Amino acid sequence: MRNLCLVIMYCLAFTVVKAQDLNANVVVNAQLTGNENFQVFKTLEKQLTEFINNSNWTSRETKPNERVNCNFVINITEYSNNFYTATLQVQSSRPVFGSTYTTSLYNVNDKDFAFSYNEFQQLIFTPNQYQSNLVSVLAFHIYMVLGLDADSFASNGGEPYFKQAQTIVNYSQQENFAGWKLSDGLQSRFILIDHLLSPAFSDFRTINYNYHRLGLDLMNENVKEGKAQIAKALLGFNSIAKNRPNSYLTRVFFDTKAEEIQQVFSEGPTVEIDELTTVLNRIAPMYANKWRNIQFQK
Repeated sequence: MRNLCLVIMYCLAFTVVKAQDLNANVVVNAQLTGNENFQVFKTLEKQLTEFINNSNWTSRETKPNERVNCNFVINITEYSNNFYTATLQVQSSRPVFGSTYTTSLYNVNDKDFAFSYNEFQQLIFTPNQYQSNLVSVLAFHIYMVLGLDADSFASNGGEPYFKQAQTIVNYSQQENFAGWKLSDGLQSRFILIDHLLSPAFSDFRTINYNYHRLGLDLMNENVKEGKAQIAKALLGFNSIAKNRPNSYLTRVFFDTKAEEIQQVFSEGPTVEIDELTTVLNRIAPMYANKWRNIQFQK
């Protein structure tokens, strides 16, 4: 009997490891409600942490060091009769080859986040069926995180994850929650995934791959060449801006990367960046102060 129990425990442990695609930190902040100490908020935070980290989001077997690091910060602004109004900040990162440095991949503040939740309710994700807006919004961003991570390691490697995010958008439109439809504005979940999968933005995914795999990952071996590849990748935004100026996808990229771009081109060996700074100021003028702080210009 003892040996049988050990076998069962081993199998369960293996299943959990296989299911963990993410290493997520979840924070539920309810200070704005004036009742931040309510037990329901602590329960929600605990349940969401377990839900995100223990659900099987992919079919791959993920080793502990391969889990994607990410943060989900839910800021609840209103709470009444088990209905919540909130915003959701999602961030993710990945390690850079041959270094201890981690680079940010995704940084989005989803302001259209409202949901119903009863304490201890079961949270279930079904790939092709709507369960709740709480689950749909979280799952959408999880697949965005997984897709951008995969795209940064292999050209178009995130395709199945982006397709799943699009599926979530499609079946979530049946409910009366904001963020899922074209009519919900230019910074919605609908727009984000629509642009990512649109041929008009195909250069974006090439930029994402070249920036990380051919640029950052190369800097461990050749800093100057890595920086040159990053500059070359960023110039790709020039063609995107000509076809789709001021796109939400471009804004999300630079919200995530502006600080890093400044640092990359302000340290180490110099590379030719006159054209790059011109392009950066045109396509991401909101970060002009950072582009001015780039030190090595020719």
